Amino acid sequence: MFSSLTMEQRRYERRMARGYLVGCVVAVLLWSVASAQIRYSISEEVNEGTVVGNIAKDLGLDKHTLRDRKYRIVSSNADHLFHVNQNDGVLYVSRKIDREEVCAQSSTCLINLKTVLENPLEVHYVVVEVLDINDHSPNFPEQKKTLEIFESVLPGARIPLQHARDPDGGLFSVQQYKLRPNDHFRLEVKDKGEDGKIPFLIVQKSLDRENAESQSLVLTALDGGKPPKSGEMEILVNVLDINDNAPVFSKDVYSGMLDENAPVGTTVIQVNATDLDDGPNGEVVYSFSSIVNSRLLKLFDINPSTGEIIVKGLIDYEERDKYEIEIQASDKGLAPLATQKSVIINVVDINDNAPEIEVTSFSSYVSEDSRPGTTVALISVNDLDSGLNGNVICSIDDTVPFSLSPSLQDKIYSLVTKSSLDRETNSQYDVTIIAKDAGQPSLSSEKTISVVVSDVNDNSPEFSLSPYTFYVTEANEPGASVFSVKAFDRDETDNALISYHILRDGSKDNKVTSFLNINTESGDILALKSFDFETLKTFQFQVVATDSGTPSLSSNVTVNVFILDQNDNAPVILYPVSSNGSAEGVEEIPRNVNAGHLVTKVRAYDADIGYNGWLLFSLQELTDHSLFGLDRYTGQIRTLRSFTETDEAQHKLVILVKDNGNVSLSATATVVVKVVEPKEAFAASDVKSAAMNEEENNVTFYLMITLGSVSTLFLISIIVLIAMQCSKSTDYTSKYLQEPNYDGTLCHSIQYRSGEKRYMLVGPRMSIGSTIAPGSHANTLMLPDRRTAGEQGKCLPISI
Repeated sequence: MFSSLTMEQRRYERRMARGYLVGCVVAVLLWSVASAQIRYSISEEVNEGTVVGNIAKDLGLDKHTLRDRKYRIVSSNADHLFHVNQNDGVLYVSRKIDREEVCAQSSTCLINLKTVLENPLEVHYVVVEVLDINDHSPNFPEQKKTLEIFESVLPGARIPLQHARDPDGGLFSVQQYKLRPNDHFRLEVKDKGEDGKIPFLIVQKSLDRENAESQSLVLTALDGGKPPKSGEMEILVNVLDINDNAPVFSKDVYSGMLDENAPVGTTVIQVNATDLDDGPNGEVVYSFSSIVNSRLLKLFDINPSTGEIIVKGLIDYEERDKYEIEIQASDKGLAPLATQKSVIINVVDINDNAPEIEVTSFSSYVSEDSRPGTTVALISVNDLDSGLNGNVICSIDDTVPFSLSPSLQDKIYSLVTKSSLDRETNSQYDVTIIAKDAGQPSLSSEKTISVVVSDVNDNSPEFSLSPYTFYVTEANEPGASVFSVKAFDRDETDNALISYHILRDGSKDNKVTSFLNINTESGDILALKSFDFETLKTFQFQVVATDSGTPSLSSNVTVNVFILDQNDNAPVILYPVSSNGSAEGVEEIPRNVNAGHLVTKVRAYDADIGYNGWLLFSLQELTDHSLFGLDRYTGQIRTLRSFTETDEAQHKLVILVKDNGNVSLSATATVVVKVVEPKEAFAASDVKSAAMNEEENNVTFYLMITLGSVSTLFLISIIVLIAMQCSKSTDYTSKYLQEPNYDGTLCHSIQYRSGEKRYMLVGPRMSIGSTIAPGSHANTLMLPDRRTAGEQGKCLPISI
């Protein structure tokens, strides 16, 4: 091409004589055909004078033309690197070329040379590509690096390391890292694109400071040369023994969208990390990782306290549309622990109109019995943008029992129920409607409407207990409240307004309810008469609770009532009893009786049971204290010594009989003892024996009737209790506990508890361990007494 241009030029020179005008035209044509380009390539670091290429040969120019027309280099982007010999047209290297100095780390290093020929002017461009050679070794910023790692760090923890630098480019840059084999660590390399390959130290086995306080590692960086060049960094890992919890980020991935040209100070995203340690070891400080490129530090900053990443410099979408920043959360422990996390920031063009949400029709109340598909509101949306940025999609949270149903009209939605509602579970829903356009990035807006669920009467009243169990002391005040029941209804207003009444069916077992009245509003139950434990020990009835809804709903509960005994019966003297009914008697004994002779026995009875019915005997009045003694448990009167001639012939004994109630009741009996001569005593004994036999027969008959009546009443009570235990819950029956340590008298006890109080029901029963006291005429029952440790082995008598 260049040889044909030269021949054409010569032809025009021969024809210049034909005219000045023709010469001017030729000159213009020659000027327009003035440029061509030649490309050469050489390796960097070649010696001075190395031949790059023969420009004259490549342009088709002879040596005379080069010299005559002053062929030379007029400009280049790297002065003094090359020169051309005008004698032979050869391009030479003027000095050694360092590619890294001339072209930094560009992938291709091109040097443009502009050459000219004069008379006429011709411009020729020469491009010299400087090829890279592997003339640099990888180099770490630090030859020694010290890392501090807690011994409690978990396997898999990542510790970023400073990467090595290699001025060479392409394959001659850093290609791989190697770590000297170690049991506790391994190496992982992450390719960061423009930032090169970043080494991470991975913990693969738990550390133990007690076994090894430090670990010495060697990290080697290799380039791609053949043979490769390398650089090393010594890593000293100090194992720390404290602060064993590193901060943990709340998310696995953090990403945010940032508009280009965002003002300085704009918050891009906020990261959050928590540390389970206390005190300074648990205070988290946020920072950028040491591997973050210095250019990113000019664009972004991070608040060390809040974790907010803010804009620091100018963000240009055309320059870069995505940033990946390695952040670090560390605590304030003496040996801080740190956790790294990547934050991705996407820079996008601006979609500056958010959708608008308008509620055109809305019913704030919806009945809880509404069927699925009931319309609650009509929603219209609009976006001032056009195209994809104007297409709006509406959605709501899936956790609410509502859904958006699109209508036939564009951008109109119906808010409808999608499942059954229950006001008692949730009486109000805050439905957040989210409208989102299709722009990149999309903009969205939200609108929250409150939907109140109105009540229907779908819940029956519920009692707080079922069944109820109450304990009422006998002799209660008529007309006073003795106990109360309480029910609640999960509905509201009139549907939760409860009234109470007692179920009266007129049956024989339910006659006691005629003496009860209930407050219909409060549930307080009043007894219209006093209860008598000796007549009625327990009864049962039912209370009905009804709400005021339409239609009304009701429920009932069983109420079990136990009457508690009080000490309201004084002891009754059975013997001695005179013909006029007074507790007086006369006993005659021979003067020659020995000490310990049974004079007589005072017999008494108490209608109460338990402690209220246990009787104790004492001498209230006595003529001679040295002569007679009284057993406080059996009522037996015995002589303490033999009679003497000086003793009086008649003695008066007044015996006090009292029970063991909290407020004890008592009665007295008078016994007159006459001391007679032995012959008179034997004569009187025959007469008295017949009378005593008749009297004892009568007493025995009455005793049998009394025991039979009390036993029958007690058996009925036990049958009722068993029936109640079988039909009710274990909570009710478990309140009645048999007292294992009570041996009884003529009584049987059942112990029960109510809250913090403890009660004992006592009924007639013959104890297994009881015996008949000798000399008592089979009418005194001897019982083991366990009341105090000092009285163990004694017997507790109950006189019958």
